[in-house]
Amino acid sequence: MTNIAISGACGKMGRVIADICASRSDVKVIAGVDLFGEKYSDFPVVKSFSELPAKPDVIIDFSNPSALEPMLEYCKGQSVPVVIATTGYSAEQTAAIREAASVIPVFFTFNLSLGINLLASLAKKAVSVLGDAFDIEIIEKHHNQKIDAPSGTAIMLANAINEQADDKYELVYDRHSVRAKRKPSEIGMHAVRGGTIVGEHEIIFAGRDEVISLKHEAHSKSVFAAGSVNAAVYLSGKPAGLYDMSDMLAET
Repeated sequence: MTNIAISGACGKMGRVIADICASRSDVKVIAGVDLFGEKYSDFPVVKSFSELPAKPDVIIDFSNPSALEPMLEYCKGQSVPVVIATTGYSAEQTAAIREAASVIPVFFTFNLSLGINLLASLAKKAVSVLGDAFDIEIIEKHHNQKIDAPSGTAIMLANAINEQADDKYELVYDRHSVRAKRKPSEIGMHAVRGGTIVGEHEIIFAGRDEVISLKHEAHSKSVFAAGSVNAAVYLSGKPAGLYDMSDMLAET
């Protein structure tokens, strides 16, 4: 049994995680942390990590970048592994996450969907086959309440492509202020916000007289929540280090 505390317990994702955990026999939510939340299930919800009634085996974080510092302080001080699924972190915050991984197990990814991680692998393969002959554009679509743009997942996909291509691409977020032809070294990044779109990511490889598109659509937030619970079970008992979906999938 893996005992879990949910950071951001009263948010949309926190509630989905609680619901998924309630349907499983191998995990149990023992507490939630949410500054503005209220109790809605059989576990207590506290406002700070120092108020947690018991030490969890793992913390799952779907909250806000502002909650990162106190969460990492608690996890490092109590030797608690953490699954970080929040997006929108600054470079300094990302560095703090990587530093924490030298002390505790940290599962850090921009997207916990199996399909998205397959999409990243397919994009790498496409780059190795297509080479420099195709322009690359990434389009992501999300609901109108999402704050960060482009999405962390879109950045993850671009980074996967750049990893395969020895970091030769420049991410270009806005072209309206520059009147110039597209450079071959660009990856265009485009964000669409509207309605209740859960998440869509498309990678376009545009060549001479042909276009190849790789696309993933998430129709429910449960795909991300289920992935975070699986990651929590995987992370429990692991040594200090930085883990992601590729590590978990390698052991399945």
